[in-house]
Amino acid sequence: MEAFYGILIPFLGTSLGAACVFFMKKSLSDAVQRSLTGFAAGVMMAASVWSLILPAIEQTEAEGRLPPFLPAAAGIVLGALTLFLLDELVRRRGEGEVHSDFLLLSAITLHNIPEGMAVGVVYAGYLSGSAQITAAGALALSLGIAIQNFPEGAIISLPLRAEGMGKARAFWGGVLSGIVEPIGAVLTILAASLIVPALPYLLSFAAGAMLYVVVEELIPEMSQGAHSNIGTVFFAVGFSLCLLYTSDAA
Repeated sequence: MEAFYGILIPFLGTSLGAACVFFMKKSLSDAVQRSLTGFAAGVMMAASVWSLILPAIEQTEAEGRLPPFLPAAAGIVLGALTLFLLDELVRRRGEGEVHSDFLLLSAITLHNIPEGMAVGVVYAGYLSGSAQITAAGALALSLGIAIQNFPEGAIISLPLRAEGMGKARAFWGGVLSGIVEPIGAVLTILAASLIVPALPYLLSFAAGAMLYVVVEELIPEMSQGAHSNIGTVFFAVGFSLCLLYTSDAA
């Protein structure tokens, strides 16, 4: 049940963000969005290290067949490269006559696929017991992604509402952008028997994808405009809380 609830948490974040359409007429304020973005970036950065990269290195070291850093380094590069290629795909589609809202929905949905797989991989490792992954570490990753997903859900639903779409349809548009996350997580967990032998690579692949999102999207977003230090402060808060939570639980 811990895994079941854990894989639903990121989807819940998207759904709550999409629900902003029912009580907000405009987008989230800059200060709120910058705070959420910075906090999510800090949590995801810490969770990537303690819940993904370090367990990958520890499992490789325990097996003793390869240098401990090798699968981790390879997975991180492949994860970041995959997200880069997804970004390029969305940008190339944007050069044609593609509706801006559809482009935004496509971009967020594509990004949610590897995020859902990341949650699935970390819970598959936790359930298998073959990597040093704690329930707290897995939960921290899910919470970090959920916090990041909250403004993403609002970013989808609020513009749809502004263009004349009904509140209910705009809400479901935001919700559907996040449905791929629990689906990807469940499929990943179901394939756990195939995943476990390659777990160090997959954990670090998920970490690379997370780090790409943090560096390419969240950090620039939290640093834009006036009072950009708000995002930096919340980054430190998110990172520290995630570190304290995972270390205390371990």
